[in-house]
Amino acid sequence: MTTTVPAGTGRQVPLADRGTPTTSSLWRQAQVLARRSLIKTWRTPEALIDVTLQPVVFLGLFTYVFGGAIAGGSQQAYLQFLLPGLLGQTIAMASVSLGQNLNADIEKGVFDRFRSLPIGRSAPLVGAVMADLVRYLILFVVIMVVGTLMGFDATNGWLGILASLVLSMGFALCFGWISVYVGMIARTAGAVQGIMFLLILPLSFGSNTFVATETMPGWLQAFVDVNPISHLVSAVRGLMLGGPVAGNLVWTLVWMAGLLVVFAPLAVRAYRRRA
Repeated sequence: MTTTVPAGTGRQVPLADRGTPTTSSLWRQAQVLARRSLIKTWRTPEALIDVTLQPVVFLGLFTYVFGGAIAGGSQQAYLQFLLPGLLGQTIAMASVSLGQNLNADIEKGVFDRFRSLPIGRSAPLVGAVMADLVRYLILFVVIMVVGTLMGFDATNGWLGILASLVLSMGFALCFGWISVYVGMIARTAGAVQGIMFLLILPLSFGSNTFVATETMPGWLQAFVDVNPISHLVSAVRGLMLGGPVAGNLVWTLVWMAGLLVVFAPLAVRAYRRRA
């Protein structure tokens, strides 16, 4: 331990040992960067359109415009069918912004500034994922509040609703690694959005989110039956409204594990190269 004497004083001030940590933990760094992302979103509220206005438009449009035709005139019955499916599907779609925002930050040079700071290299990525969890929660609250006002009734009670929230957010986090990977290999944020929607739209509309599987052609049913969105939607419906859950829940967890095993390493590798 060495000491130094400030000018004009006779008091000795100890210097820090070489082994004393000079930076905060990765968790604390990620929290700070997640807060940065949320502040940026708060200052640009249009960035929340995809988790506030968009799901409300989808819910109202399909219920009141198409619901009568799809459900044989009963819009209320279609709302019961649609809302759980739309909940799972839109939370998965909300993960598009994760890769898009990371790509934009890299292009603007924000990550060059991060590299000059005494923080872990993975802290910006972890912070972005943490901030995205808040977006998923906002989306869930918006859909449930608007759906309840429209007359939706979750017959399994709050336990089923909370289980649906956990499952949907867990799936979105796993699916989000695709968005991170695309965000790291695409040249622009606009390209990230285009690539991800090219992937998500067939998965969303080629599922049982909006109509029952048995109403589709046989060749399409084969795709719907293996679609991960279909398993997620069926599990959420079962948790909220009752009915079989175990099979779809197992398949959803299998898909989540597969997405993590395949895309998390690819995304981290691409992130290290780019950031």
